[in-house]
Amino acid sequence: MKEIMAIVRINMMNKTKKALAAAGISSITARDALGRGKGLVDLTLLEGAEKGYEEAVAQLGQSQRLIPKRVFFVVVPDKLVSKTVQTIMKVNHTGKSGDGKLFVMPVADSIRVRTGESGDLVLDEV
Repeated sequence: MKEIMAIVRINMMNKTKKALAAAGISSITARDALGRGKGLVDLTLLEGAEKGYEEAVAQLGQSQRLIPKRVFFVVVPDKLVSKTVQTIMKVNHTGKSGDGKLFVMPVADSIRVRTGESGDLVLDEV
């Protein structure tokens, strides 16, 4: 089983939830987040800051604000990883900076607290 962590635009969260539910993946956890990707960084300023130029450090610090995002986590059996990733990508892809990021990580086990079931039995099955 795998955990898919997706960072998406705030306005795409409901569309993403609906698309996942339509694909048979209804179990998600979501959180508010702040962040930015490399697309917002002026690479010239970054290079100057890395070289220790105080002016570049000052300008870099002023221009790079964190953007509100949503992060959600989906744990699925291995057979649903591709379907889940493709669903999230299809909904969130605009081709513009800020579309988001996906991270796929291994999960050792899952346990349903109410029943004690473990493994893939506690996950969405399609």
